[in-house]
Amino acid sequence: MLLRLRIPAFWWSLCSLSNARRYPHPSSSFQLSLSSSSHPQVSGILDGDCDGFLPWLERKAVSKISSALSIGKAPCGRALFASRIIHTGECILQVPYAVQMTVDNLLPEIRSLISTEVGCISKLAVVILVEQKLGRDSEWDPYISCLPQQGQLHNTIFWSESELDMIRLSSVYQETINQKSQIEKDFLAIRPVFKSLLKSFGEFTFKDFMHACTLVGSRAWGSMKGLSLIPFADFLNHDGDSDSIVMSDDDKQYSEVLIRYGKFSNATLMLDFGFTLPYNNYDEVQIQLDIPKHDPLRDLKMELLRQYFVRPNKDVKGLSNSVNSFIIKEVTSAKGKGLPQSLRAFARVLSCTFPQELDDLAMEAAQTDGRLARRPLRNISKEIEAHLLLSSLFNKLIAEHSEAILSLELSNAPSLSTKLAVRRKMARDLLVGELRILKSASAWLDNYCSSLTGRSIHC
Repeated sequence: MLLRLRIPAFWWSLCSLSNARRYPHPSSSFQLSLSSSSHPQVSGILDGDCDGFLPWLERKAVSKISSALSIGKAPCGRALFASRIIHTGECILQVPYAVQMTVDNLLPEIRSLISTEVGCISKLAVVILVEQKLGRDSEWDPYISCLPQQGQLHNTIFWSESELDMIRLSSVYQETINQKSQIEKDFLAIRPVFKSLLKSFGEFTFKDFMHACTLVGSRAWGSMKGLSLIPFADFLNHDGDSDSIVMSDDDKQYSEVLIRYGKFSNATLMLDFGFTLPYNNYDEVQIQLDIPKHDPLRDLKMELLRQYFVRPNKDVKGLSNSVNSFIIKEVTSAKGKGLPQSLRAFARVLSCTFPQELDDLAMEAAQTDGRLARRPLRNISKEIEAHLLLSSLFNKLIAEHSEAILSLELSNAPSLSTKLAVRRKMARDLLVGELRILKSASAWLDNYCSSLTGRSIHC
């Protein structure tokens, strides 16, 4: 397989880290196109530490890299810069499969020791660890040495307990715990392999393995041949606001070349890639609704939900999800798009106080398209009650998010370490985005209930 870096399109797709990842299917694609950019300027300081990388890549790929490209330092770390306009359709690099780091690079004696239950991410992480131990004796050293080192990543699995407390209100808190647990499970499965390598390569710790897994998870690309780390593609950073891939820097005469990783929320970006955006159009909030244990119709409602609600196999993050978990997006239309119909249906079921009401919902579903409580309740008062229940939940979450954001702002002292300051800003970006989503949903619910109240009065 020969991978070409060409304007305007990448036909690579991001591949899943594990079942807990939220990446596009390998058949998907995303656009790489040039357009004017309104982004703030970035510093195009060339990175001397990577002077040997591009010549190494040219030798290994047996391909000439465009002289317009260089590796530089941006606020987010190392980045790819262009010193001139790259024209649409221009091929700036060809990367053959042989130059991509894959599971095929595992030594046969190592591969035979790894359980089939261990995923590609962890196997590729072992490749990185072995090559790191080889140091300059590794054929991949010019590439490996350019990757972020331990302590330079801000993915939430590296956050301390006190730092994670800053995002406890968000679903990404539990996702972080789940992801770290999965990595630990893989580490325990691979530990016998590490022990067998002790004499040749020294000790591999869980911290080493977690760092390597994160490098793979945030940088790997998927193809028909599986998961690959592609030298050079690592330096393409993310611009989620538009299709633009250029950040202007007139002073330095360099422009940072950017792509859009995908339509990812800040929750995904901080969990999987270790950064956030101050304003993210793709932010969302995951909420959970439960039937109160004291509800006398609890068993009937749970049975009805089990019968009629289709349990989603995966949510947008690739996580197995329950029928009472819902993803809320920003509500910008009068029809309430962004507020799941399944959530409103769940609230209608919750609002029922008599068995006959549940029977009526079941009968309606059977007589229509089989979906439960997707139509407004005939009893307007009950319909209002169901949506006021949601409004109450959102108002509670709004108050909690507002308090948490205020706490972050009040404790943002100049004496904070650089690492903590970065993570505090990430936490704030996350919570502010979620607050915006919650407020949009709450406003729509208020308007909806007001319109129903007016209809009720006229009736």
